[in-house]
Amino acid sequence: MKNKRLLIILLIAALILLIPWLAMQFTDEVNWTLFDFMVAGVLLFGTGILCEIALRKISNIKSRIIACAIILFIFFLVWLEIAVGFIDKLL
Repeated sequence: MKNKRLLIILLIAALILLIPWLAMQFTDEVNWTLFDFMVAGVLLFGTGILCEIALRKISNIKSRIIACAIILFIFFLVWLEIAVGFIDKLL
């Protein structure tokens, strides 16, 4: 069961990474390098693994939801900062 969840996380991360790859095939507006794909892959897979760890280690349902929400919030903040420099624009 544990390996099945890991495989699902890996597949979801790969499917999300297929979106920019497919967009690159049809338009010049999306121009990702190998480094961009690696960073996005680490962020997606790392977020999935952290949520999985939180779901395994925390027994209270409310605490699980809060932990995963915090992990996702941090993921989106990092992604936003990498994409457009969101924090620099706030300061």
